[in-house]
Amino acid sequence: MSSFKLVLFAFDRLAPLTLVPMPRTSVAPLRIGDLVIDPPILQAPMAGFTNAAFRQIVRDFGGAGLLATEMVNARGFVWMDENEAEHPDRLWGVADEPRPLAVQIWDNDPETMAKVGRRLVEEYQVSVVDINFGCPVRQVTEKAHSGSYLLREPNRMHAIISRLVEACSPTPVTAKIRLGCHPSNINCNEIAKVVEEAGAAALTVHGRTAADMFRGNADWERISEIKSHLKNIPLIGNGDLDSAEKVVAAFERYNVDAVMIARACLGRPWLFAQAAAALRGDPIPPEPTLEQQRDVMMHHYQLVVDRFGEEKGTVLMRKYACCYAQGKHGARYFRTHVAKVSTADEFYSVVEEYFPIADPKTECPPPSNLQSS
Repeated sequence: MSSFKLVLFAFDRLAPLTLVPMPRTSVAPLRIGDLVIDPPILQAPMAGFTNAAFRQIVRDFGGAGLLATEMVNARGFVWMDENEAEHPDRLWGVADEPRPLAVQIWDNDPETMAKVGRRLVEEYQVSVVDINFGCPVRQVTEKAHSGSYLLREPNRMHAIISRLVEACSPTPVTAKIRLGCHPSNINCNEIAKVVEEAGAAALTVHGRTAADMFRGNADWERISEIKSHLKNIPLIGNGDLDSAEKVVAAFERYNVDAVMIARACLGRPWLFAQAAAALRGDPIPPEPTLEQQRDVMMHHYQLVVDRFGEEKGTVLMRKYACCYAQGKHGARYFRTHVAKVSTADEFYSVVEEYFPIADPKTECPPPSNLQSS
């Protein structure tokens, strides 16, 4: 078995040869109810990705003011309760993690949502209960009539939010939406009013419609317009924030109170620390070297295996490994081979050979101990 130093490094240990100074930006901490979030940079809840292992990596680098779980199916949570089953893996680590921490839940039934929200507050002492009104995936929208599907039913949204606020008090309840269901039906301004009137403590807006999925660019002008339709609650902008410079620009140009970083952080969990430095006007820490990034990935792998065991942990790590390789020289070859691994030996061998050193012009044979599938 190949050996790697599973040591997470800190930015202050990097030689500051490529630090980029940024002008100081005056950004106030985010207030969600009585909760103060500083810096006002949030990690987005992402299904299948933002589990406890990933959150630990982000927390070790610093810079994220609020971390969030994967979205939790409220109806499934209730079923597990009624059948005395273990709570979902998506709540792994929540009870013991540092705060603040948000848990995002989804369903279309106010009472089901209230029941789960109350359990999260009483049993897990979460800092924020967030409602997913933005997921565009068909399994959630068309099959479960939840997520972004509910943007066409503002009255039901109001009922869900108000019932959750009542059940979770004094813990703040927030909502995450998209611009609308379709480019021809953008109703985010109307929905923003509904969210605030129902008692939510903050609103997060992803700058695309549900029909857009993740195509095209996030419309930050639309996000900015929503601010004038809110009276007292903060607006959190989300979409395409893949650099510290873009985070600074979001605050300077688009009138948001906070930002939420999503897909860009999956292979770059140090992005929050870079963005936080930029907001302070400090030099932006450089990207870690490839060797350092590999060490981070291997530390991440160890956290996953410690929780799920070698077989399940290795399979789960495939998608994270692809994220770490994204945009790098030889990433295609690395993805091709890491997608086939199922044991620790195979994972270590692929990382050692292909992260990320393969020449894309050269055909790379698979590692000798990689079993064909």
